[in-house]
Amino acid sequence: MKDNLKLNGLISIKLTDKDGNVKDNREIKNTITNAGLAQIALLAGDASAVPFTYLALGTGTNAATAGDAALQTETSASGLARAAATVSRVTTTVTNDTLQLLKNFTAGASAAITECGMFNAASAGTLLGRQVFAAINVVSGDILTITYKVSFA
Repeated sequence: MKDNLKLNGLISIKLTDKDGNVKDNREIKNTITNAGLAQIALLAGDASAVPFTYLALGTGTNAATAGDAALQTETSASGLARAAATVSRVTTTVTNDTLQLLKNFTAGASAAITECGMFNAASAGTLLGRQVFAAINVVSGDILTITYKVSFA
C-alpha cells in the first residue's frame, strides 16, 4: 500500500546538431503545479477530463513555482513551438507508474531555451509541470529531444 503517494517530475534534455553530434545533455527535476495536481485528480474520476500530451518550450527565467499556470515566455520560434508528444507509460518503481512524453523539436531558428512545460492542450490548457534551467542555445537544424516524465511513487 502506498501511504505517501507523490508526483515526481524529471525532464531529460538532449541537444544534437544536424549530424547527430551531442551538444548538450542534462536531467532536471521538475516543479509540479497546483493546477496540475487538481487536473490529475480530475482524470481519476471524470471521463471528459483532458490528459497531458503536449510539451512547450520557452525563454523565461523566473523560477518555477507550484502556482504557475503557464510558461513565463513560451516560444513560437520555428520548429520550437508547443507540440503534441509521443505519450507512453514506463516503469520507474512499479510497472507503468510513470507518464512519459517524448518530443524531438527540430529548430528552424536560433533560440536560448530556458524553460519547459507539460500541458493538456495545444494552446492555453492546464500546466502540469514546469522547470527553468540554464540556457540551451539551439541553432537552425539542431534537434532538441525532450523526455518529460512524471512518476506516481
